[in-house]
Amino acid sequence: MKRLAALLLGLSMIFLLSACSDDQSAKDGLDQFVDNWNAQDFDKMYEQLTEESQKQISKEDFVKRYTDIYDQTGVSDLKVTAGDVSEEQEKSDADTQQLPLSVSMQTVAGEVNFDKDAELVKVDGEDGATWKVNWDPSYIFAQLNDNESVRITSVEPERGRILDTNGEELAFNATVPSIGIIPGQLEGEGMTRDETLDQVAELLEMDREEIDSLLEQSWVTDEVDVPIKTLRPDQRDLASEVTSLPGVQSTDTTSRYYPYGKAAAHLTGYVKKVDAEFLEKDDNASNYDANSSVGSTGLESVYEDQLRGTLGWKIYTVSEDSDEQEVIAETDVKNGEDVELTIDINTQEKIYDQLKDDSGASVALDPKTGATLALVSAPSYDPNNFIFGWNDEEYEKLTNDENSPFSAKFNKAYAPGSTIKPLTAAIGLENGVITPDQKKHIEGLKWDNDGKFGNYSVTRVSDSLSDVNLEDALITSDNIYFAMTAVDTGAENFEKGLKSFGFEEELDYAFPTAASSISNEGLDNETLLADSGYGQGQVLMSPLHLAASYTPFVNDGNLIKPTLLKSEAEEAVVWHEGVLPKDGADAITEGLRGVVEDERGSAHKPVVDGLKLAGKTGTAELKQSQDDENGTENGWFVAYDYDKQDMLISMMIEGVQDKGGSHYTVEKVKNVFK
Repeated sequence: MKRLAALLLGLSMIFLLSACSDDQSAKDGLDQFVDNWNAQDFDKMYEQLTEESQKQISKEDFVKRYTDIYDQTGVSDLKVTAGDVSEEQEKSDADTQQLPLSVSMQTVAGEVNFDKDAELVKVDGEDGATWKVNWDPSYIFAQLNDNESVRITSVEPERGRILDTNGEELAFNATVPSIGIIPGQLEGEGMTRDETLDQVAELLEMDREEIDSLLEQSWVTDEVDVPIKTLRPDQRDLASEVTSLPGVQSTDTTSRYYPYGKAAAHLTGYVKKVDAEFLEKDDNASNYDANSSVGSTGLESVYEDQLRGTLGWKIYTVSEDSDEQEVIAETDVKNGEDVELTIDINTQEKIYDQLKDDSGASVALDPKTGATLALVSAPSYDPNNFIFGWNDEEYEKLTNDENSPFSAKFNKAYAPGSTIKPLTAAIGLENGVITPDQKKHIEGLKWDNDGKFGNYSVTRVSDSLSDVNLEDALITSDNIYFAMTAVDTGAENFEKGLKSFGFEEELDYAFPTAASSISNEGLDNETLLADSGYGQGQVLMSPLHLAASYTPFVNDGNLIKPTLLKSEAEEAVVWHEGVLPKDGADAITEGLRGVVEDERGSAHKPVVDGLKLAGKTGTAELKQSQDDENGTENGWFVAYDYDKQDMLISMMIEGVQDKGGSHYTVEKVKNVFK
């Protein structure tokens, strides 16, 4: 019996010890709560609240409220840590304990840190004791109490300006009139409500239905000012006229403005209001709110981070019982920075005036420094219309224009035609397959490389010369001379030479630009190699790269890197050094002078007294086959002032086949220089 009693006593002690081990410590309860909190699992956090806390707020409201607060304030890197428990607390048998918490997080308004004591209450259950948390809103933010809500406000930064090399504003924030209507005051001065609105619509070139829909918004009352349209800074007279009508008023606001409109549209681009998709998906969306604008195209987009600046944020509590606020976190607004360009707006406008009625592109560089003086594309559009509103008919017309007025052309790649011949000459000189004085014997108008081209042959314009040196070849634009030079150089060396001019290389340039290419799948046959030598193969170049590729002819054979930012243009940066010998560069310039000054030259007419230009024309024939007679032509002219050496222009105009070919382009470039 004694043994049985001892056994029962032992089993009883084991049972009691087991029961005691099921009791949760206060620290364990808090650790579990903290794990759920760090995971922002407010469902599970609610389950750990005391019954008294749960009476104060439903689970649905608890989860929604605190999820919304964290979402709206942009909480990230949340780190909640339960502090150490004292020896006295560990031994305590009290049913309520205060345990330390440390909370840190990042918000849109900066870092938030605070320490807090959490109150835990022991709750006995069938499976042992557990510890529940007495909830307090100050666990979320130390400043948050009952009957208070969390608010967040932002301050928009002032967007930086885009400036030309002389400080002229190409894009800036202008003070403009915003026209509004007070619905309850539209009748008066002998006019009915409808008569007033009809006249407002006519003056502002708006549809009456559009105005009506704005006045029918749910928040509109007779006394509020309803914004209708923002006018341009040069429309102050219109603002005065429309505000003479009853119930119409004007207030000043700030808006982005592009004073040079179409002339610089593809360069500057424009801004647009952010949308819900941007705010949801963009990696930098925390720096924007629903009232923000973002660069959409052009340099507004390229330099968005610099121009934008940083929102100012304030997170604070607001009491239902008073107007008192307590700041939780705050960051100051940081205005955007100006972007200073090498662009000379006077040159930009002069070139645009020459191109505006055509489809094409032009680039002007300082050939000694690489500074970009102009980037022009046509046809164009007025970027201000994306800010102040489009005429529907005009927008539809531009959208359907086959010449793509919304797309920049100066950074796209095209067949360069004969403008590539100076590069072929440079590669031939560098490889020693030609010299400036050496003459190639060429008979007739066609060359088939002794039958190696099969049924194909290279054709030149005139057979007046049978012994052709480099200068003659450039002046008369002899296709056969340059085809021979490419073939004599060989595919490998010719490709290597083009790459020394920056082909198939991503151009380190502020404005994204297509890389120039040599061929689709390599110069795998001599026919393609010959055609590439005079610009009718598969070679593609952007107007920007083509302009840069002529810089070695005024820089002792060094290819100069083009730049767009003023800060980068103080000194010339050599892109590729020694792409041809110095004497070769001088010889090519002599030949290019002849293109303009010699009567045989393709750029001789129109003759403009006083100009000292060296240049090369090019006609890129866009045909399905060699026998196609219905193809179109792009006319090129690249020219530089060989005396002052302060400007180099490349210009390409599409569809010149009925306008005189490249001669049409020559006249326009000369107009800019003169």
